[in-house]
Amino acid sequence: MIAVINYGAGNLKSISKAIEKIGKKVTITNDPEVVQSADAIILPGVGAFETAMKNLEWFIPFLKDTKTPVLGICLGMQLFATISEEGGLHRGLDIIPGRVVRFPQSVRKIPHMGWNEVDFEDHYLFERIENRFFYFVHSYYFDTKDYVIAYTDYGVRFPSAVAKDNYIGVQFHPEKSGKNGLKLLENFVENI
Repeated sequence: MIAVINYGAGNLKSISKAIEKIGKKVTITNDPEVVQSADAIILPGVGAFETAMKNLEWFIPFLKDTKTPVLGICLGMQLFATISEEGGLHRGLDIIPGRVVRFPQSVRKIPHMGWNEVDFEDHYLFERIENRFFYFVHSYYFDTKDYVIAYTDYGVRFPSAVAKDNYIGVQFHPEKSGKNGLKLLENFVENI
């Protein structure tokens, strides 16, 4: 069973439907016992960093120590960072060193919204994905040099996917990325 953590972020229903579409059992929950017994955990991603960390406070020790596969989507990936500059300075989970920063004003249009190319490395998450375009919606990005498995250009070259041990994060929304997104989710759950 895949647990989608309900911590006040958006996109709970769309990510759950995408998981169901690939034939996996999924539950939306904020019950620690349910999450701890899951085969994999998804941190969905629409919302504010500070609010998300406050809403996850009850679960931070488990998230930092779990051996269960965790997929962070958009804001969920950003929560892996050491610190975020969104709305002030706020501590993240510090799973992967780095900062969440806003796109510079010189960058095209903010938020970065729409389809963009993802330049990915050889990683199981991207196996059998032919088209490199995924759907993005974000004004901040995870600025890190560590554990990066994909980059995207949007005025600046930023990490669009990271992987460290059992933690995987994607800045884009696989649940809104059509066939590519479903394949990526399938690759994630096939490797748990």
